[in-house]
Amino acid sequence: MPVDGSDQRPACDAWDNSRCGGTAYCQPRCPRAFDDDGQPYVVRPSTADDRAPLVEMYDAMSLETTTLGLPPRTRERIERWLDGLADGGLNLLAVADDGVRGHVAAAPADASDPELVVFVHPDHRGCGVGTELLKQLVAYADAVGCESLVLTVDEDNERAVHVYDNLGFDVTERLRAEVTMQLALDGPLAARVKRPPAERRED
Repeated sequence: MPVDGSDQRPACDAWDNSRCGGTAYCQPRCPRAFDDDGQPYVVRPSTADDRAPLVEMYDAMSLETTTLGLPPRTRERIERWLDGLADGGLNLLAVADDGVRGHVAAAPADASDPELVVFVHPDHRGCGVGTELLKQLVAYADAVGCESLVLTVDEDNERAVHVYDNLGFDVTERLRAEVTMQLALDGPLAARVKRPPAERRED
């Protein structure tokens, strides 16, 4: 798939990429993915055409899915927040035939240590989409020269903390109920997630 996301087909059941060795024209990580239920989707950079469906995804989230005040709770604030991420951040979407399944962003994109946020549509949580989005972000951030990725998470969000810990994020600060974690991109994960499908085992 082109790096610019010009092929907007969200999923392709006809192509088995398990033997693909990659090319010089591939994006940092193969866009084709499957959730834990075997359903296909792709991860690609967001475009201006994605704004409305992305707003709809966030507008569908309940209060229980918010963390540290994000995503914002009104449609107007969601739109302003997403506009800010689009202007200064690196934004990737998980997209399937049923629409946007998840969103990960790091901002500012030109910082050496941008801060990330990741959210998955309520209907697709717990299926591995969030983990794949994070691996994609690691690959993209490393490709553009970032040195690390930083995040802040609610300490009580044990599922999220577990995912970040498994990926190699280290706790750098604890403040009240918040935990700051950081992943250095000169470690093994960044190289591992950029392997083509034919070279992957469990990344």
